[in-house]
Amino acid sequence: MRAIRRSGTKPEVALRSALHGLGYRYRKDFPIVVGDSRPVRPDVVFTARKVAVFVDGCFWHVCPEHGREPRMNEWYWTPKLRRNVERDRISDATLSAGGWVVVRIWEHDSVAAGVAAVVAALEDDPNI
Repeated sequence: MRAIRRSGTKPEVALRSALHGLGYRYRKDFPIVVGDSRPVRPDVVFTARKVAVFVDGCFWHVCPEHGREPRMNEWYWTPKLRRNVERDRISDATLSAGGWVVVRIWEHDSVAAGVAAVVAALEDDPNI
């Protein structure tokens, strides 16, 4: 578990690189505090436009297409993965309540699809 990265994963780095190449500037792994809640740390954050981007791993966030039930130590992994999904929903609700736009991208999505989703969220901002 110690070797598992919290940030800087290959899909996240590929998305950030593509966004940077298009001229977008952002913060990475930036803590956002909304009200009295715990800080939420999206993978990519556009602070001025209030867009938070998460790049979710298929195993860790139970992808509907590629997520699978653990076969070994399911007594440990099943509740842990369930808590991850629950924490994702709470984070989404907290950020949305604070006026943030939340974009979730799966690790199996192409970089082009991820960039398109982020750019669409950024362009929908009425403050631009």
